[in-house]
Amino acid sequence: MPQHLDTHLHHSPQQHKEEHLQSSEILRDVVIGMSDGLTVPFALAAGLSGAVDSTSIIVIAGIAEIAAGSIAMGLGGYLAGKTEQDHYNTEEKREYYEVDNLRDREIEETREFFANIGLSKDLQLKATEEISREKKQWVDFMMKYELGLEKPDPKRATKSALNIGLSYIVGGLVPLSPYFFVDSPLQGLKLSVIVTLACLFIFGYFKSKMTGIPPFMGALRVMLIGAVAAGAAFGVAKLFEI
Repeated sequence: MPQHLDTHLHHSPQQHKEEHLQSSEILRDVVIGMSDGLTVPFALAAGLSGAVDSTSIIVIAGIAEIAAGSIAMGLGGYLAGKTEQDHYNTEEKREYYEVDNLRDREIEETREFFANIGLSKDLQLKATEEISREKKQWVDFMMKYELGLEKPDPKRATKSALNIGLSYIVGGLVPLSPYFFVDSPLQGLKLSVIVTLACLFIFGYFKSKMTGIPPFMGALRVMLIGAVAAGAAFGVAKLFEI
């Protein structure tokens, strides 16, 4: 077999898996950031449109909210990523301890795994003996197949913070953008409603396709949630208007 073909066959499954995992994580971050980015500033702008007469106030408040919201959401993503990494490291240390100090129990747990996937008694023993020869290989195996934990990307926390924060900013600028071009808050609100609900519908459609939910119903649900939030904010602002 040609060397370049052998190298391709050897590395492509792992590369495909890694690319798949990274793409999935990025999409999840974008969904989290865009969901709140489209909805929260939309509700804020709608509420202020019912209470103030100046679009500049709405723009300033909206930008301040987007800045604060993106930082808060990004920090949440960072902490979630760090927690996942810390959890993996803690469990890995425990597995190393058990391999060193509770070897017989770990041997039995490994054998039981092979038994559960249908290997014969002889193959169970041979596979267990083979996997337990090298400590790191054994621990990695137990982390993945006993505990169901994949080793997280050490840069995952930072990447998640950036992905979520930037997605929030992009989403937040959508409902706020019409107020940059008009003088009347109510006129800005009308344009913002059209633009944001359309974006929420499109966003909800693709989000639903990714998660296996019927796309049209998912899109409608996301759009209605945004509309209800904005309507409630506008109504409360009008109710307490002085």
